Amino acid sequence: MAESILDQLAAHAVERVAQAKEICALEEIREAALQRSGLRHDGAFRFEEALRGDEISFICECKKASPSKGVIAEAFPYVEIACEYEAAGADAISVLTEPKWFMGSNEYLRQIAREVSVPCLRKDFTVDEYMIYEAKLLGASAVLLIMSILSEAAVARYLEIADSLGISCLVEAHDAKEVTTAVRAGARVIGVNNRDLRNFTVDISNSIRLRTFAPPEVLFVAESGIQNHEDIVMLQNNGVNGVLIGEALMRAGDKKAMLAALRGETR
Repeated sequence: MAESILDQLAAHAVERVAQAKEICALEEIREAALQRSGLRHDGAFRFEEALRGDEISFICECKKASPSKGVIAEAFPYVEIACEYEAAGADAISVLTEPKWFMGSNEYLRQIAREVSVPCLRKDFTVDEYMIYEAKLLGASAVLLIMSILSEAAVARYLEIADSLGISCLVEAHDAKEVTTAVRAGARVIGVNNRDLRNFTVDISNSIRLRTFAPPEVLFVAESGIQNHEDIVMLQNNGVNGVLIGEALMRAGDKKAMLAALRGETR
């Protein structure tokens, strides 16, 4: 069976971590992250708080490229884009740091987190605790954990590490079994990727079907494929707390107008 893009992304992440450890050892980055956590961790998980509003929350993504669509934004003034999202009312900002297929960078996250006041999600393929400590030092308020590339034990351990640093985990699932496993591992925020990274098909109703497999107190995020206000209304009516929107916003000439349209606001 051919290796999926998700397998390739995970394998490349393992290589990237190995290279990073040669520059800064695990013990060293852990100590630095814990020290920063001691200075700034006040017990509040900002990313989770951003998803707890009465209305559906918007996580707006800074993304230059993707494996399925190639380059999305030739010009990529990422700090300007993030500030535009914040001004438009984004509740959180997702920043791609995966360099090979998404053309992301740790530096994008570092600079964006310094410039915006809303919480930032480090969107990457977490395969090692090293990447969680790294995310803390980059200024992230949350990291992505993908159930299909991690064991239940690994997810539970990474959740504990993130908790100790005061950052949240968006645990991504794609089917009922993965949602159930995420809940069992202790996930407080679960995201359902409506795009199957194994074949790139998109089904927005996947989020609605899978919401029933997580208890109401677990925050639920729909990711990918969301195009209009009707999609938002359908998701909110089915217990979804937040949406993560990337390509639709990245391709919009006026991101503020696009976000207003998704909210159903007239300008």
